[in-house]
Amino acid sequence: MNLISKIPKEFYKLFASKYMDYYQQFLVAIYEESARSYSLLGLTERECRAVMNERIAKETLEWSEEQFDEEGELLTRANMASVCLKNLENWGWLIRDYDESLNSYVVSFPEYSQLFVQLFQRLYSEDNTRERESVLAVYSYLYTYSSDKEKNNEILKSALQTSRSLLQMLANMQEGMRGYFDELSRQRSFLGIQEVLVKEINNSDSKKYAILTTTDSFYRYKEAVKELIDRNLSENEMRRQELLEREIDEEDVLQCRKRDRAVRLCEEAMDIIYLIEREFDAIERRYNKLIEQKTVFASRAAARIRYILMEGSVSEDQTVTLVNILNKSDRQEEILQKLADRMHLTERFRVMTERSLFRRRDTEKEEFRPQAVRRDEEAGEELDAFVIKPLYTRQEIDAFRKKNEQDGRFRVTEDTVQSMEDLEKLFFVWQEATEIADDRRDISVGRELESRDGYRFSELTIREE
Repeated sequence: MNLISKIPKEFYKLFASKYMDYYQQFLVAIYEESARSYSLLGLTERECRAVMNERIAKETLEWSEEQFDEEGELLTRANMASVCLKNLENWGWLIRDYDESLNSYVVSFPEYSQLFVQLFQRLYSEDNTRERESVLAVYSYLYTYSSDKEKNNEILKSALQTSRSLLQMLANMQEGMRGYFDELSRQRSFLGIQEVLVKEINNSDSKKYAILTTTDSFYRYKEAVKELIDRNLSENEMRRQELLEREIDEEDVLQCRKRDRAVRLCEEAMDIIYLIEREFDAIERRYNKLIEQKTVFASRAAARIRYILMEGSVSEDQTVTLVNILNKSDRQEEILQKLADRMHLTERFRVMTERSLFRRRDTEKEEFRPQAVRRDEEAGEELDAFVIKPLYTRQEIDAFRKKNEQDGRFRVTEDTVQSMEDLEKLFFVWQEATEIADDRRDISVGRELESRDGYRFSELTIREE
């Protein structure tokens, strides 16, 4: 009878619950606490509720409104642990049994529930980069079997299972890498490519790949695994031949049965080793293909960056568009000079090429010559006019101006400024109006006003003729 037939029908109510995350975390917390408990009989219901209350205290559940569970029972901070524990027992996730020595009910996990809880534990765990599926584990199983005097075939079965898990892990890595190929091809900016590369570096598959290439050292243990496979095959074949050639009394039924059983174990071991060899050949092909995919992914990322640098559009990257215009324009020096004047550069611009990297200077360093400090009257005026602007968009400033306009005239009253943001927007409107002298614009500043919130500002009227 398989485990799935033992699962009750109410078992899957947990996944339909709006408190599914809490139920999963409660199960993981009880499962881990039962392993750390000093009691060998298991956790009591009281201890389970204490563990669940600790987890509730760490979560941020909103209790200001009434909360009802799927069974229609009102949940509060005081009774949530009791209600959830009762639901987990009724749904079949936990089994309660009365223990006479403790004089209370003890909670345990059925076998099918343990599989799900272990999965929840891995999903909620942040440190899941060190996988059991590794080449080193296969090597350890084969070496243990080779050194084992009893030649237990269960060791080989564990090696086979680990090999299949490792092969599946490599296949999953390939599928994940294929997804990053599609995501990379859709990016149209440097920032998008950077985000894809960062996600690919930090995902769990890349960390497992790093373990395979460093700690696990695939290529170093690969040859050792193949040697152990050949050694175990030859040793089993020699042991099988010795058993068949051994002279025993054919009338001794017990001796015949022992010999036949030993021969069957040798044949079974050889079949398992052949399966391990086949799985390991597939692992090697997958691993080589994964390395190839990693190389292709890096080359595609570099090609995508070059494409954006050379073929960028106006809507995607204005900097790339400017570079393309400058490369095709005959007035490149004039444009760069005007750009430098408007940006107030402190040093003349230089074109960066492949020869612009650091190299040793052949000329001698110029002698330091101190100069007298000259007072610049214009610099003081520029510093007074310099104001750090907050992050307001043009649309926000225009919307503020239209809100206070009537018949094409912008007028400031006591109700104009309601917050500090409005006061800053008013300052930017005044600054933009006075920066450019225009005879068609009439600007007048009146008396000082004060809003109901205590903000003080001058009366301002801007009229366009």
